[in-house]
Amino acid sequence: MRGFTYLSKVLHSHSSYSKLLVLCSISTGGLLVYAESNVESGKQVVEQNQPESKKKRVVVLGTGWGGTSFLKDLDISSYDVKVVSPRNYFAFTPLLPSVTCGTVEARSVVEPVRNIIKKRSGEIQFWEAECLKIDPENHTVSCRSGINDNLAGHNDFSLQYDYLVVAVGAQVNTFNTPGVMEYCHFLKEVEDAQRIRRTVVDCFEKSVIPGLSEEERRTNLHFVIVGGGPTGVEFAAELYDYVYEDLVKIYPSVKDFVKITVIQSGDHILNTFDERISSFAEQKFQRDGIEVSTGCRVTSVSDHFIGMKVKSTGKNVEVPYGMVVWSTGVGTRPFVKDFMEQVGQEKRRILTTDEWLRVNGCSNVYALGDCASVDQRKVMEDISAIFKAADKDDSGTLSVKEFRDVLEDIIIRYPQVALYLKNKHLLEVKDLFRDSEGNEREEVDIEGFKLALSHVDSQMKSLPATAQVAAQQGTYLARCFNRWDQCKSNPEGPRRFKSSGRHEFLPFEYRHLGQFAPLGGDQAAAELPGDWVSMGHSTQWLWYSVYASKQVSWRTRYLVVGDWVRRYIFGRDSSRI
Repeated sequence: MRGFTYLSKVLHSHSSYSKLLVLCSISTGGLLVYAESNVESGKQVVEQNQPESKKKRVVVLGTGWGGTSFLKDLDISSYDVKVVSPRNYFAFTPLLPSVTCGTVEARSVVEPVRNIIKKRSGEIQFWEAECLKIDPENHTVSCRSGINDNLAGHNDFSLQYDYLVVAVGAQVNTFNTPGVMEYCHFLKEVEDAQRIRRTVVDCFEKSVIPGLSEEERRTNLHFVIVGGGPTGVEFAAELYDYVYEDLVKIYPSVKDFVKITVIQSGDHILNTFDERISSFAEQKFQRDGIEVSTGCRVTSVSDHFIGMKVKSTGKNVEVPYGMVVWSTGVGTRPFVKDFMEQVGQEKRRILTTDEWLRVNGCSNVYALGDCASVDQRKVMEDISAIFKAADKDDSGTLSVKEFRDVLEDIIIRYPQVALYLKNKHLLEVKDLFRDSEGNEREEVDIEGFKLALSHVDSQMKSLPATAQVAAQQGTYLARCFNRWDQCKSNPEGPRRFKSSGRHEFLPFEYRHLGQFAPLGGDQAAAELPGDWVSMGHSTQWLWYSVYASKQVSWRTRYLVVGDWVRRYIFGRDSSRI
């Protein structure tokens, strides 16, 4: 406290204002700031005095996967960093399905933001607040504290930034289905997992009350999961284990009334995985008695019934339920939609960035994780400029050697080219120059060059909305900020085909490290790099080791492993707390 008072006196003794950089990451985080505040129209304008400081102002909104990765790797000695988030903790979201059933406790998967930032060599400041509006013209963000209104002081304040990094995650996408917000549970936050855990116990407690009919007991114990993606499937598997390993032992009279249903609009569950994994999961669920209803679209949800349309028959059916968990995708947060309108992206479904994670239409704002999508530039948009840059002798034709000289820059700038060459098994550049009959050509004109690359852009794919992507983006952006001055004078990126020089930084490149799908019964499926697929009990132990190693601190690592051991010895706790 004495150090804080001394710092305040030092700051008061100078009048110059330092710059502040703001980074946004709302899914699980906070805002770090020490500031002197002035009250204007009931709102605090937060500023910080630093004598003769040349640091750029970085405001960080949120501490999810993207924001936390950025903060952990950023050289804060070079920036004045502030963080804002409605959550004062980081949550290990891949383990939320385990939290719903008590396999892992909620506090085992969260790490306080202040524990993370205090380990840095410099000072990062944090505020627990929600971002309400981004003003790109004036470089400010408006925030509001969600802490108890009965406490003294203002709730609203604003921050100025030189750079803004938006990593606020996403909200649940209901697809405007009636009744979803009112009657469904979600699985995006730790609080969601805790509510589901209490509701599961409530369903069993209500079902054993004397005087209920069998139909009422069956309704109360019918658990419906809407969405057959990784989250929905993992929750269904966790719930099955919870019910048949623990709950039926203490509620034996209703064990025959329990039913778990997964509703999937597509033809298969886990359709983003390898077909072998999807088939294995469906077969295991069938053996376990988990009903998988594919080709069904939910049309409405009421207090006791869920309505859906069966695509194969076109019929609308209503199914009674005790609890519904909605897990069908993500949507854009309201203040991000407002920001999109300000930067000319009002017609887009999600905020878009370039390959360097800069928001399109706003050069000093960056976006990470679920709240944004990388808009990869198409080769055909720059095909004429690429041809002109490669044609060094201005002959009007492009030789194999000339194309080979620029191929590395092309692959870095347009990664879909490398994917196209790999998928088509084109090992040599000359293979790309072959004519329609398969004959080799030593050189091509502009039309032949366009024809050779005409199908390259079909390989473009959007990045998945996963923790893995957000974490890699945060690490990448921190590296760019750390090397800012160095790369200004000595660019490391690919050449600019439409102008001279090179890009300052290498564009973001996502490296897929694999994905897991726990399926219950100590079995899991894994899709790993190199087209390797693994399924069964051994894969579950691989899942344990990977998720334990990926914990953000030794504290959470110890707690999570301890919970797994406790579950094996004592089972899961069914207390309603």
